[in-house]
Amino acid sequence: MSAREWFHRCILPQWAREQSPRPDHPHRRRFTPGYRRKQGIVKNVWIASGLLMIVQPSPAIIIAIALGTTFLAFAILDETS
Repeated sequence: MSAREWFHRCILPQWAREQSPRPDHPHRRRFTPGYRRKQGIVKNVWIASGLLMIVQPSPAIIIAIALGTTFLAFAILDETS
């Protein structure tokens, strides 16, 4: 048994080790395929906005892009849909 496996077995709870959704778990949605797809979309949005921040390195524009991207990320990951 490797050190990583031992760490996972001793420290992490059962639901985190299995990576499977349980109906009674409060963060069940994080393990669903739809939510993981949304996480990929959010990752790509952050990469695109990061590239925009690099192209236009003005502090005001960086703050505006970061705030807009944060709002968009929360809107995408909203659990109502």
